[in-house]
Amino acid sequence: MKWRKDAKEGIVVAGGNGQGKDLNQLSYPRGVIVDDLGQIYVADWGNHRIMRWCDGEEEGEIVVGGNGKGNQPNQLNNPYGLSFDNDGNLYIVDGWNHRIQKFDIVL
Repeated sequence: MKWRKDAKEGIVVAGGNGQGKDLNQLSYPRGVIVDDLGQIYVADWGNHRIMRWCDGEEEGEIVVGGNGKGNQPNQLNNPYGLSFDNDGNLYIVDGWNHRIQKFDIVL
């Protein structure tokens, strides 16, 4: 959710449609970061994926993971933290795999 100054309630910017695996749902989101373009990235812990929402969109898109829980380079296992470096690379805390993964994200 985001808040405007002096707002009394927030605006849902990602998820908000109950727990699930559809593109408009999240399952135990654990981390969020916004890029320079205002796109919102969410560590979707329970679905083992990273989702991206563009401003005003009702559905997100899977940018990392989404291939089931696992330890392969294209899989995550309960991600919960995100960060970008100055070159636009996305770093993900891949919690239960005990590793940090780096991805070059296409905008």
